[in-house]
Amino acid sequence: MNLIISKNLILLFSIFAFGYSAVAQTETAIEGKLNILVHITTGPENPTKAALAFLIAKTAVEEGHNVTLFLAGDAVQLLRNDVLDNLAGLGTGNLRPHYEAIVKGGSKFYLSGMSSKSRGLTEADLQEKPTEFAMPSVLLQLAIESDRMFVY
Repeated sequence: MNLIISKNLILLFSIFAFGYSAVAQTETAIEGKLNILVHITTGPENPTKAALAFLIAKTAVEEGHNVTLFLAGDAVQLLRNDVLDNLAGLGTGNLRPHYEAIVKGGSKFYLSGMSSKSRGLTEADLQEKPTEFAMPSVLLQLAIESDRMFVY
């Protein structure tokens, strides 16, 4: 009997949580702004795809949307100054101007802490950049809260 009640409570809570999330997302969409998450795992080894991810984020910022980026895997290296200054994609532009527009628009970068550590990326590499090291649970939460998610 308790198991049945517990399952019903879980179901009821899930419905409430989903409904609240849908209402919050709908209110944001009505205002014309979407919460957009750009999840990037492509690094400097594929400059065109990496620059495309930043170009999409930049475009969304310029169109007035709330944009958050989560970099994992090789993508964490994209925020090194030498990469920002030198990476250019074929038809997708240079990384530095995209990055500057994203930052100017108030966006934040989350970097996988494990990916950063294994690639030698430190706090010193990220000075004066709107970044935060994060665990996979943060990526999951950002994905749940976003209206749209793009993955590169």
